[in-house]
Amino acid sequence: MSFLIPAAYAQEAAAGPAGSGFEWLFLVGFLVIFYLMIWRPQAKRAKEHKNLIGGLQKGDEVVTSGGIAGKVTKVADDFVVIEVSDNVELKFQKVAIAATLPKGTLKAI
Repeated sequence: MSFLIPAAYAQEAAAGPAGSGFEWLFLVGFLVIFYLMIWRPQAKRAKEHKNLIGGLQKGDEVVTSGGIAGKVTKVADDFVVIEVSDNVELKFQKVAIAATLPKGTLKAI
């Protein structure tokens, strides 16, 4: 019956892919590009925002993330009170402050 089924003999193990170094180089290159284009700029922006929040003082002119501009009248641990008009004050979380404006910007408006 062996004449109907050919005999299977063990073969030598196949060698690994010839370009295995290229795959590692591609992976490392991808990680470097990911770091330079995504991770590093995001960390820089987060650090700048943290410094902005930490340096808020009474009298600073700021813009919130919602686009409301005003002058800081009171600074607490987590909250800031902003005067947006005469006798109109709004309370915001510090993290909602997007940017500070140069002094005198709000008087021009």
